[in-house]
Amino acid sequence: MKKYLLSFLAAATLLASCTSEKPAVGDFKLAEPEDIVMYQVNPRVFAPSKSLNAVAARVDSIRALGVNVMWVMPIYPIGQERSKNSPYSIKDYKAIAPEFGTIDDMKNLVKVCHEKGMGVILDWVANHTAWDNAWVKEHPEWYTHDPVADTIISPRGPGWDWTDVADLNYKNKDMRAAMTDAMKFWIKDVGLDGLRCDVADSVPADFWRDAIQTLRKSAGDRKIVMLAEGKDSTNFTVGGFDLNYGWDYKDSLISVFVKGRSAENLAKADASEYKVLPEGKVKMRFTTNHDQSTFATPCKEFTNDRGAMAAYVSTIYPHGGALVYGSQEVGYEKPINFFKYVAVNWMQKPDIYKEHQHLISIYNDHRALRIGGMKSYAVKDVFAFEKQDGDERILVVVNVRNHSVRFSLPADWMGKQLTDLYKEEVLAVKADIGLKPYEYRIFKMAGK
Repeated sequence: MKKYLLSFLAAATLLASCTSEKPAVGDFKLAEPEDIVMYQVNPRVFAPSKSLNAVAARVDSIRALGVNVMWVMPIYPIGQERSKNSPYSIKDYKAIAPEFGTIDDMKNLVKVCHEKGMGVILDWVANHTAWDNAWVKEHPEWYTHDPVADTIISPRGPGWDWTDVADLNYKNKDMRAAMTDAMKFWIKDVGLDGLRCDVADSVPADFWRDAIQTLRKSAGDRKIVMLAEGKDSTNFTVGGFDLNYGWDYKDSLISVFVKGRSAENLAKADASEYKVLPEGKVKMRFTTNHDQSTFATPCKEFTNDRGAMAAYVSTIYPHGGALVYGSQEVGYEKPINFFKYVAVNWMQKPDIYKEHQHLISIYNDHRALRIGGMKSYAVKDVFAFEKQDGDERILVVVNVRNHSVRFSLPADWMGKQLTDLYKEEVLAVKADIGLKPYEYRIFKMAGK
């Protein structure tokens, strides 16, 4: 492990220099959904103003993690009427708030990312608008009305406090057309590579189908990637999305790491999410995101940094579709309220950055981890599974507990010469191995 304890600056500089040789804009090729490593940008942790430029200045460090798609949270003008300063309260779908920058700043960020071999998608909020969005006065029929009072209402759902936004009416064809036109602006005119669609399950799937078909046509020869924040199967079967959220898997992760349930539940959750997934579609897997980090960051939610990294290995290696929420790669410990600016020290924990970087490089280098068939060997305290693609066989073993355990290897892995992909050493493992608290091992069958 000593050779991985390089200084953060030296490592980032070295890897950033490699990324400068990535394809230029005209040669940029978007990653396939199963190969995606996505980085979620909350602009409000990068700078208190002109944050798109601050993001552009950190592209080398983000790319050096092994990221190939950047997701930027909403940057539109934020509604002031009934406001909570949420970026998900959209006043104008075709503009950018001065807090974040300008349209030209966004175009520059896309250009810089493409030069480094990285795609850019933008958060899209189709379920609701701000109360002072021009649509409210100009087209009140585009909104959902209380049937008795005949007044526009906010979206409603269990535990929701969305009084700062107005619910859109998808029975109105003119509203659908205006929404699609606004989405197309960002793909065609700004050059984005797709959209991440907020609360996708609350918007009719047939709207997504029609809109996504229009967006793909508007992109011409360029591919785009569409991510649904939802878990409904119609996101794929009707809507035409490429990825949606692995919410059930995250819930299982908490039940195992935090509540002490058997690690076998992770294998069951993975199989359950993928058994009904159409071919070529992907569940985006995560240990945190902007909503969840409002309450607990990974190093707190999973006990400590070691628990957070064990959970991350358990999350990204069963299948493709990996996410890094900007700040987790430096082990940021405090909750981040994305309704306001929060300063993140990007040099806080260089060893955690380096660990994410190395784990993602293994993910990128070994196709079996992203698309290979999965066979579970999970037991109560250890999440163990084999991934195989052709002749490549990889065994991932994760201690999900904050105490030492022993694990018996599967019979056909015993006594074999194995390569430890993380430590980059060849070794012979006999019948079982000892695992320190939250330790993980990534074995590849030597010679395969």
